[in-house]
Amino acid sequence: MEQCAYVGEQPNVESKYGFQVKWLGHASFLLTMPDGQQMLVDPVSEQFDWPIDLGFKLTGGFYRTEPEWPVSSELDNLTGVVYSHIHYDHFNKADIAALGTQPTYYTPLGFADYFADGGYKINEMAWYASAQQNALTVHFVPAHHFSSRVIVPYLTEDNDATLWGGWIFEYQGKTLFYAGDTGYSAHFKDIQKKYGDIDVCLLPIASYHHEEYGNWYRNVHLTPEDMLAAADDLNCEQVVPWGYGNMSWKMGDLTSHSALFRLLHVKQTLAPTRPIYILNEGESVTF
Repeated sequence: MEQCAYVGEQPNVESKYGFQVKWLGHASFLLTMPDGQQMLVDPVSEQFDWPIDLGFKLTGGFYRTEPEWPVSSELDNLTGVVYSHIHYDHFNKADIAALGTQPTYYTPLGFADYFADGGYKINEMAWYASAQQNALTVHFVPAHHFSSRVIVPYLTEDNDATLWGGWIFEYQGKTLFYAGDTGYSAHFKDIQKKYGDIDVCLLPIASYHHEEYGNWYRNVHLTPEDMLAAADDLNCEQVVPWGYGNMSWKMGDLTSHSALFRLLHVKQTLAPTRPIYILNEGESVTF
């Protein structure tokens, strides 16, 4: 896969909220809150967990360039880890073992069974539940997706036995939203109605194309156009797209870069007024 980097213009950022966003690749972020505490979002540092890893190796399936993971000193203030859902590209047991028992793990309902015994602090949450972490409030919110693990490709181990969703990080009235994998639905308007306008939105723009699953695949993933509609529903002041790039799996898209190409085309043709900040993997921005 050819390595690509975005080198275009970026919107002006005033850094008035104090949220630092570092994109690690695909769906993984390292977030630093205004008080310095850090949250890892959907951390997957390598490839898929066993046994799906072996299955894709045998079938020549979706592999990616591994991200430049944060060095240990970057995680000195890691207080929390959140997961949006249990699909292999968002939840990796090997990373849990590496991150250890110091942070609190915020998960959808049903995740605790996937953690090893050994003192992990796990806070399973239902939609619209909230938890307090020092001055930070963590809210779990709906997404239009699904959740299952598989033993080998196309053989499911469970049927939505765990919940799925997105996360809002609220600090002294300022909000940062991570959508998780999701299709477009009325839940974005519901979230805005409950929590108000969102200051910073991390929204996916892939994967939406699949030859086998067709329209169903788009039903549970956002296109770039859907992402813009979701940003309008949430009334996001700042938008960061994710899901494309050198470190993303192909995941049914034409290439791992095509979602960004499509977003850039949409920006030219539709000229949305809402600012969109496009990161390359490993880059950071403070809003």
